[in-house]
Amino acid sequence: MSELGHLEAILLGVVQGLTEFLPVSSSGHLAIIQRWMGLVPDSPPMLLFDVLAHLGTLGAVLLVFAPQIRRFADRLARECRRGWKGRRLGWRIVLLAIAATIPTAAVGLSLQGFFEGKFNNPFWIGGCLIVTGLMLALLVSLGRARRGWRQFQVWQAALVGFAQAGAILPGISRSGATICVARYCGLRRRWAAEFSFLIAAPAILGGVILKTSDVLSLPADELSSLRWAPILLGSVVSFLVGVIALRCLLGLVRRAKLHYFAAYCWLLGAALLTGIL
Repeated sequence: MSELGHLEAILLGVVQGLTEFLPVSSSGHLAIIQRWMGLVPDSPPMLLFDVLAHLGTLGAVLLVFAPQIRRFADRLARECRRGWKGRRLGWRIVLLAIAATIPTAAVGLSLQGFFEGKFNNPFWIGGCLIVTGLMLALLVSLGRARRGWRQFQVWQAALVGFAQAGAILPGISRSGATICVARYCGLRRRWAAEFSFLIAAPAILGGVILKTSDVLSLPADELSSLRWAPILLGSVVSFLVGVIALRCLLGLVRRAKLHYFAAYCWLLGAALLTGIL
């Protein structure tokens, strides 16, 4: 078993930051890299690293979407005032986000053991990467979407939530699955991406809370012996790389280029299924 050092933390931070947002599955890549480095995912350093790295990527979401978050908060505040006579679009988006978050939480919590059991199975990871590539490739067949928030239905938001729950499986990209399903439902490209990352925040935060409980349950002597420097370094790297990757993804979504990642997912999936990796 290898120890988490500074170089390993930097590499894992880069992988986390890139693959959390690019549609290639962060969990699948982290499982592959950790296996290659000889790291144990359930070890105290890796549990804590997972918590802080996800906080780093959550920070990237909040930074990149800060203007939209401010406008959204202002809209909600105006809609709460007496005498508001316009459409309550802000609260409709909140309803859609709740409709997507409920299936994510329900499926994630009820099947947590099943999902975690697949992280050490390269055949599962490879098969799921093939599925991710197929979802991305099918985007080419879609015409120009015209559906906005008012036409996007609650049941369609729930479908996006189920897609996000399925992305707990290593090899299924969270951003890829949610954006693809939202686009299949007719939501415009820009709003599909924004909705994907609107519902990402509670999902990432929920995962952080679960992992934090695992960390806090560790014996005090194991916690006190942790090397914090590489763990914190990896978290900062995941934040910085995540900001860059998220901005790149939004540009690719606007230009309808997500299908470019399909070939990469297929090649990596095939390498895992055939035992090359």
